[in-house]
Amino acid sequence: MTGATGVTGAKSEEGDPRDGALVTPHWQLDDTAATAPRRVLRGLPSATWPVLAMIRQAAPVPALAVAVMQVVSGLAAAFGLFATTGVLTELLASGPTTERVLAALPNLLLVGAAFGLRGAMDVGVSLAHARITPAVRRLAEERLYAASLTADLAAFDDSRFHDRMHRARDRGLFYLERAADNLVELLGAVLGIVAATGSLAVLHPILVPVLLLAVIPDGWAVQRAAKLAYASVGRTVALDRRVQMVAGLATERQPAAEIRAYQAEPFVLHEYRVAADPLRDEDVRLATAQARVRGAGRALAGLGLAVTYVVLGGLVRYGWVPLAVAGTAAISIRVATSALNRLVLAANQLVEQGMYVADYQEFLASAARSAQRDGVDAPIDPSRVTLDRVKFHYPGSARPAVRDVSLTIEPGETIALVGENGSGKTTLAKLIAGLYTPTSGAVRWGGHDIALVDRSQVADRVMMVLQDPVRWPHTARVNVRVGRHDRPDPDGLAVLDAATQAGADEVVDQLPDGWHTLLSKQFRGGVELSGGQWQRLAVARGLYRDAPLLIWDEPTAPLDAKAEFAVYESLRALAEDRTVVLITHRLASVRHADRILLLHEGELVEEGTHTELLALGGRYAELSELQSRMYAGA
Repeated sequence: MTGATGVTGAKSEEGDPRDGALVTPHWQLDDTAATAPRRVLRGLPSATWPVLAMIRQAAPVPALAVAVMQVVSGLAAAFGLFATTGVLTELLASGPTTERVLAALPNLLLVGAAFGLRGAMDVGVSLAHARITPAVRRLAEERLYAASLTADLAAFDDSRFHDRMHRARDRGLFYLERAADNLVELLGAVLGIVAATGSLAVLHPILVPVLLLAVIPDGWAVQRAAKLAYASVGRTVALDRRVQMVAGLATERQPAAEIRAYQAEPFVLHEYRVAADPLRDEDVRLATAQARVRGAGRALAGLGLAVTYVVLGGLVRYGWVPLAVAGTAAISIRVATSALNRLVLAANQLVEQGMYVADYQEFLASAARSAQRDGVDAPIDPSRVTLDRVKFHYPGSARPAVRDVSLTIEPGETIALVGENGSGKTTLAKLIAGLYTPTSGAVRWGGHDIALVDRSQVADRVMMVLQDPVRWPHTARVNVRVGRHDRPDPDGLAVLDAATQAGADEVVDQLPDGWHTLLSKQFRGGVELSGGQWQRLAVARGLYRDAPLLIWDEPTAPLDAKAEFAVYESLRALAEDRTVVLITHRLASVRHADRILLLHEGELVEEGTHTELLALGGRYAELSELQSRMYAGA
């Protein structure tokens, strides 16, 4: 599958919005994951032990109860099988039928009591097991979300990180639950096998190896099918993400208006087919391969079971075992076969599930590595910021987004970062804020390299307002307070003050329930805001954070003139005792900045005041002239 048309595997249909430039090869089947099962199988114990540890941590009491009751159930089964031999011996002895039944009655009662106890233990196991899986799911989800939230911001610019995260979230969590179920099933099957094979070993040792002939082929088939499934998931993870993204375009509220306005419905369906067609073909290929493997395994397993009974018949025929013992052996074979099949199924499902659990563990480990920063726990002052030959590469990119930038921001200074789209303004601001760690060079606050300082200490000193802020599906008050969620504000005066400075109080006054209005149409009673209204709340959120380093990334782009004027008045008031980094395309908004820094292709190419840069006659002067002509023409 190569090229634009090779991605779909289907012929173009008349009217399809086919555009080779829009069909990227990044959504093809990925054959690089085909060798992953062998690697994971070698480390299967390390993928299984975390499940046991998670069960112990999530539900220790039910887990202990399951273990104890499974042991009691296995002992009861073994005792019942041994008692069965006594029953058959009495029933097959010579003499009147009534006497034989009466003689067998004590053993019959023992058999009934043993299997009754086993049944009671099985019920108890089910009740305890019902508490384990939800607890494991709850703990596993929290660990996944915590790992994702603590991962370094740069990780989210790495496609490999996204693949690992989605495999852990969409597959790992699901199969972690199933693995917990199968571990409980596996324990019961092992104890059942011990009981049955113990009986067979006592009756005649040769029955034990012969019995394995009935289950080894089936076990091979299930294991092979699991390996095929895991390899298929690795090949289709990017396609699966593509289908989910297109599903969001087709079903979510936010893109619905633009899709209809541009009559893009056929294109969205085409994009679905681009990913869904090869995904369907891969599913068919996998199901066919698995059906062949399982069919062969079951045929060989049936042959093995037949051989087992032939051997048992031969032992009886030549008098190597009594008929009563042979009867007990037949029952034990059925019990052992059933338990072995349960064991094979549970164990081989664990093989498959262990692969996904390993994915889950690998994501947690990679996120932890990304989040690691062995920094000192010390308060730092960002009033004076120094960049020393800072360079930054996004993951997988050979071209630096920021290259060899050196500058110093003095205490209380307001600097403006300007330049064309893609010039590195936002990346540089995130480096200053400590959200990115430089590939080379250093960012220092007050002489301290922030890469060596605890991340939480750095983040505590920054307030940032972005052009595309998070729209929290919560109340208006929470949308402001989340700027510093742990800040005490019992009377709400700090929230109100931040909202007033940002002009967000006017937005809240129009809401049906004021500050308590839910801001999401996805829930009953919620309302939706315009882009400008959301931005006002985002500005208020940044002001509520109240930190010494203020970074504004196009904060007024969606605002009307009145709201923009109010925000910049607030900015000038805040700048009196703070270090401010302002990013904007509107050069008229940066006239009063202490310094203006113009970036081009990641490099700092011009620096000075508005007047100095105009006099320089360089790129800034050119951009300023173009904007002046545009607004004059308007």
